[in-house]
Amino acid sequence: MKFAIIKERKNPPDRRVVFSPEKLAEARAQFPQAEFVVESSDIRVFSDDAYKSLGFKVTDDVSDCDVMIGVKEVPIANLIPNKKYFYFSHTIKKQPYNRKLLVAMLNKNIEMYDHETIVKQSGARLIGFGRYAGLVGAYNGFRALGLRDGLFSLPKVETLADLDEVKAELDKITLPNIKILLTGTGKVAQGAKEILDHLEIKQISDALYLTSEFTEPVYCMSDVMEYNRRIDGKVGRKQEFYKDPTGYESNFMPYAKKTDYFIAGHFYGDGAPYLFTREDAKHKDFRINLVADVSCDIDGPVATTIRPSTIADPFYGYDANTEKEVAFNANGAITVMAVDNLPCELPKDASEGFGDMFLEHVIPSFFNNDERGILKRARMTNEKGQLTERYTYLQDYVDGLE
Repeated sequence: MKFAIIKERKNPPDRRVVFSPEKLAEARAQFPQAEFVVESSDIRVFSDDAYKSLGFKVTDDVSDCDVMIGVKEVPIANLIPNKKYFYFSHTIKKQPYNRKLLVAMLNKNIEMYDHETIVKQSGARLIGFGRYAGLVGAYNGFRALGLRDGLFSLPKVETLADLDEVKAELDKITLPNIKILLTGTGKVAQGAKEILDHLEIKQISDALYLTSEFTEPVYCMSDVMEYNRRIDGKVGRKQEFYKDPTGYESNFMPYAKKTDYFIAGHFYGDGAPYLFTREDAKHKDFRINLVADVSCDIDGPVATTIRPSTIADPFYGYDANTEKEVAFNANGAITVMAVDNLPCELPKDASEGFGDMFLEHVIPSFFNNDERGILKRARMTNEKGQLTERYTYLQDYVDGLE
């Protein structure tokens, strides 16, 4: 079987890749029956020469390969019919802007395996860039704090070589006495926690966070059952909430009254309560003045996130009274960081981490008869131009009826 590491063609350019040269060499050593080639790219964080030096063929034509492995959406014009593709297609939630992409893959008899659909039997995702989104998002929030309040000046992550340099920059700053709330417990939240712990910020319990003030920076890592509660007053259950959140309401305001800097690292499911609304943000006791929304759901559970921001211009302000965007450092504004492609700022580390997961979970499935069912669960479309059974819920979307 012949695998191609394809060139990223989406704009703005994305320098990430699924396999670094070293990790691809590991894959070749583990699976000598596989052949790996690399499509030439002038934007990839690892140069063509880095792959060539390890003996990989680098070419402009990968049409003779069986499996195409990329990161972001492949432009329709560049899709090669009758191939297997791996990339983030951003179609599984029926995103309107990519409907034509899914239709094109069906028309070209492409077998699509979305990175988001590579999951355990339980549905938990096996691979992703979540950790790096959390790392960069938390750092960016501190960068906004320093710029806004004139406390310190952190460089942009994209100007730094790797995570070690990011952490070295954080070693240079001194934080004011602030309270930080981090929501979530998954890969995104763990990445953000890594930054907080590197800064040696003291972690405290929800109970202490909600009832006490401190003379040093502190943070609380709050789980979904802490800031949501059952409407009927009974004890909530996490799995019950994930399965059907409609019987729950937000219990976030007690946190909002005690928080200066909020890092949104949680997963937000359909039908779940909003954490806080625009009306909540107008409350006289609403204390949050800085939000790093790593989850970045627009006009959703974090009311201050009214649009995504960009790596080039990562911050904006939200005026709670007018519900309008203002300058990020405007007097009385809530500063918002809502970059929706954070891992792109740390392409080397993000690529290396992603390759670890892809080699562990995906490549073996091609050679062990898919014994864990990973490929079967992940395959969205088949070679006959049809949606697979697991993804038939997308048929209305494909037909343009959504």
